[in-house]
Amino acid sequence: MKTNKAYTSVPRSVLVYISWRNLISKKLRALLTLFGIVIGIGAIFFLLSFGIGLQELVTNQVVGNQSVKTITITSPNSRVVALDNDSYNKIKAFPHVSDIGSSYSLAGVIVVRNSRIDTIAYGADAKYMEMQNPGIVAGRLLKPDDNKSVVVNLSVIKAIGVDSAKAALGKQIKMSIPVDASGDPQRTVDDNFAIVGVIEGQGGNEAYIPGDIVTAKGAKGYSQLLAKADNASSVTELRSKVRTLGLETTSAIDTVEQIGQVFKFFNIILVVFGAIGMIVAVLGMFNTLTISLLERTREIGLMVALGGRNRDMRKLFIFEAVLLSVLGAVVGMIGAIILGQIINLIMNLIAQHRGVTESFQLFAVPWWLVVGSLLFMIVVGLVVVYIPARRASRINPIDALRRD
Repeated sequence: MKTNKAYTSVPRSVLVYISWRNLISKKLRALLTLFGIVIGIGAIFFLLSFGIGLQELVTNQVVGNQSVKTITITSPNSRVVALDNDSYNKIKAFPHVSDIGSSYSLAGVIVVRNSRIDTIAYGADAKYMEMQNPGIVAGRLLKPDDNKSVVVNLSVIKAIGVDSAKAALGKQIKMSIPVDASGDPQRTVDDNFAIVGVIEGQGGNEAYIPGDIVTAKGAKGYSQLLAKADNASSVTELRSKVRTLGLETTSAIDTVEQIGQVFKFFNIILVVFGAIGMIVAVLGMFNTLTISLLERTREIGLMVALGGRNRDMRKLFIFEAVLLSVLGAVVGMIGAIILGQIINLIMNLIAQHRGVTESFQLFAVPWWLVVGSLLFMIVVGLVVVYIPARRASRINPIDALRRD
């Protein structure tokens, strides 16, 4: 015998509509509950957005343009383990090495109008400069076929008295760079170089010339090598192979991981502060749903008497809690994003008045933070509504209808 199931349950659309009508029929109570949720989830979202934005800002400032696929190779003691052509060729032959560049680091001077300006001179090849990616301001980096070309930083431009980076392009500067401490003119780079590029950096004078010029003057041991892995997952294996040669390696990954560890605890502290508002929101939602249950006992009893199932009464309160959670989360996140952007704008304006030309973001809003916050609030709503929904599903329709 088949049973007619057309009236065995209340359609979900009807339950959602009833939940919505109940919320808007008690406007003040619903608004106060929503306000608590907005403050709670908004505070957590705002503080996490600040923590993530600050982490990205610090990471970008510390790591800069360094690629996570690039490792820096140095010798712990050049007298014991030489960073020479033999080491260069061995590392180049390692698996997963896509590029390798070399650099000498020497003390030099720039001669300008009978005055001598101390500078750090790097004899670098084009691959090294490309992988280092120092941040070009004007012109270009060194090329493989460059001869008497030099790339200088902004400090050098200021020291030689040139007004701007663009104005410095093409100008000739005389450089004197001893390859060793012997003072032998045959082992000293002493020539005029044309400025082909200007890079960032105002902390000290730096100049990059082609490495072949330094090699021709008798330089043997490199100060630093840069090796680029074919993918980020190969960096750890490549670093292990390089260490077997007795060399030291560093990577931007190390810095990113260290910064991540610091900000992990920082974000936890921010969430704890934001959780205070969340506790208030949870209590407010629980109070609203409980009062709603007490006020609608006769209504629920009537719905059950007319054919509604106990599970429908449970769904009724679950939908109401989800509506409160979603509305509160959306409004809270939008408010936090707007506030964050306002603070970003104010801080950038203050920075510009103090001479900072680059814009920055103190607040970041990654997609996973938005989705995660919304899902978190829905889960909180489901937890809070458990007791009221359970009580609603156990209401006896006869007892409910007897109430005055």
